[in-house]
Amino acid sequence: MTQPLTSADPARVIAVARSWLGTPYHDQASLRGVGCDCLGLVRGVWREVVGPEPFPIPPYSRDWGETGPREVLAEGARRIMPEISPADAGPGALVLFRMRPRAIAKHVGILTGPDSFLHAYERLGVIEEPLTNARRRRIAFAFLFPQR
Repeated sequence: MTQPLTSADPARVIAVARSWLGTPYHDQASLRGVGCDCLGLVRGVWREVVGPEPFPIPPYSRDWGETGPREVLAEGARRIMPEISPADAGPGALVLFRMRPRAIAKHVGILTGPDSFLHAYERLGVIEEPLTNARRRRIAFAFLFPQR
């Protein structure tokens, strides 16, 4: 069992995430105002809220229907972030979505309120939108950003 970590201030996580609003979508990028995908957004928020990225991110597939025996995103997050129940996730939490039944979780976002979240979406870039019941049902994992 890992040591419990103190989580970062949710208001700071949200403020930093919102500073990425309008960043264009660019697969596997992570530069505010220039381009990012959903994981790149989270990587950028991590760098500002927590510090340097703890390990390099290998190239990854864009296939939301990808299946397999391993939840690669969740496993990576578990190495560096406290995991919480999706039901307990509140503003400032990182959530991982399973976009198709039986697929692995491949999309990430940051909760900004009880019914809203921020993420990077192809063709739309970084946006904040309502967390609908349909989206909420797709949340497979939730994590907290640790303190610096």
